[in-house]
Amino acid sequence: MKDLDFTALETVFRHLALNAGAAIMEVYARAEMEVARKDDSSPVTEADMAADRLIFAGLQAAFPDIPIVTEEQRESHAISAPRFFIVDPLDGTKEFIQRRGEFTVNIALVENGIPVRGIVYAPAQGRMFYTLADGTAAEEIGPFSMSGANAVRQLHMRKPDLAALVVVASKSHRDVATEEYIQRYPVAEFRAAGSSLKFCLLASGEADFYPRLGRTMEWDTAAGQAVLLGAGGEVLDFHSHAPLRYGKAGFENPFFLARHPDIALVPAA
Repeated sequence: MKDLDFTALETVFRHLALNAGAAIMEVYARAEMEVARKDDSSPVTEADMAADRLIFAGLQAAFPDIPIVTEEQRESHAISAPRFFIVDPLDGTKEFIQRRGEFTVNIALVENGIPVRGIVYAPAQGRMFYTLADGTAAEEIGPFSMSGANAVRQLHMRKPDLAALVVVASKSHRDVATEEYIQRYPVAEFRAAGSSLKFCLLASGEADFYPRLGRTMEWDTAAGQAVLLGAGGEVLDFHSHAPLRYGKAGFENPFFLARHPDIALVPAA
């Protein structure tokens, strides 16, 4: 693979996330929005499609040699390459439709199966998390401007209290299997979050552990995983405890565990 200018990549990711976020918020502010159903019955809105078009065109213009996998373009799901971009233009569409605010723009770069750079932008919450050019993770302090980044704070997972974990869980996808698994750990507090913000809560030291025993796709998790890896965390296959890999056939993830490395994992039942 050719060398990549990661400083330029950081700037492009940031600009595209802001542009996509603005398009999403324009739809969010309307009294009504158009909602359709995909083949798998999941919802898709005009905001998803507008953000997808902006991000795809921007990545293609800036990095024409790197393939792009995006949730909203079915033809891109046949791509197989050692390096590719993967995009979820609006993660948390259910939260978006219900106007709960916890939806995100997600763009990531995958190299040899690992998401090495990424950005997660929550426009309704005014929070932006991304990897810097050196691969470390940061949260930019808003308000955000297209003219350049504001001050950023480096992100590092906090050292967990192993007798009193803070666990983050999904607002829309919490189920009995997840509840039963979480009960096998010493949990002091639960934090609820939608979309890829769950990874960012771990990266920013607001939580310690995020188990996901449910269906996700690689575009749902890649940007959040890149941020978490940059903050010293890890994301593991639920059953094998091997690092979660990308570029799988069909782009579907296994169940996974996102954690601080000090947390001892309970074997899968």
